[in-house]
Amino acid sequence: MKIRTLGVIPARYGAQRFPGKPLALIAGKPLVQRVYEQARQARRLDEVIVATDDERIRQAVENFGGRVVLTSPACPSGTDRVAEAARHVPCDLVVNIQGDEPLLPPAMIDQLVAGLAAAPAFPMGTLARPIESAEIWANPNVVKVVFGTAGNALYFSRCPVPFGRDAGGRYVAGRAHKHIGIYAYRKEFLLKFVTLPQSALEQTEKLEQLRALENGFAIKVLVTPHDSVGVDVPADVKIVEEILRKAS
Repeated sequence: MKIRTLGVIPARYGAQRFPGKPLALIAGKPLVQRVYEQARQARRLDEVIVATDDERIRQAVENFGGRVVLTSPACPSGTDRVAEAARHVPCDLVVNIQGDEPLLPPAMIDQLVAGLAAAPAFPMGTLARPIESAEIWANPNVVKVVFGTAGNALYFSRCPVPFGRDAGGRYVAGRAHKHIGIYAYRKEFLLKFVTLPQSALEQTEKLEQLRALENGFAIKVLVTPHDSVGVDVPADVKIVEEILRKAS
């Protein structure tokens, strides 16, 4: 049976800032399991798989009953890993689900899939949400996105954009949006995207999505009310565990 929408969670053991991160325990469960369980709750995903090049992660996923695909250790990015895993799965859309988002709302995935499915002119889509403070706007670790009236991405940047000229360059409430790093692709485009060489702006900003814009491909941006808390460094584990404790 053909799978219409496939969710793929890329999981790499050797993260520089947090080696072994997918197997880090979050309130008794490996991080990768928590991400998988959140993704499985999305109503618009027909299947969810973990894509990894590490035997330890493969074993952990099989232990909790998840589906896992071994990919090449030579994959240069998570997107390449997603593409390799999806290549032989008959599907229309592929969702790249970040493997360090244990609190990812399933509704966020559903919104993205529905939005791209309803916008056939776009080969890929992503999410954004309004920025609520000048501190977040100015933080280079928070990626900003500017988009047009049709929801088409104009640019992604680590810089504080858009520039409020009449406000003396200061933050203007309601005008700036934070990019949320979850992507949906039409499968044919994803397989093409990973064959394109890194673009100049991509290399400058270290933002892979700029490769699509520089090559003339449109990205649909959907504004979401949802947000998530990622695990980037070991200290983030306690933050997530505290959120889970309060929610229980």
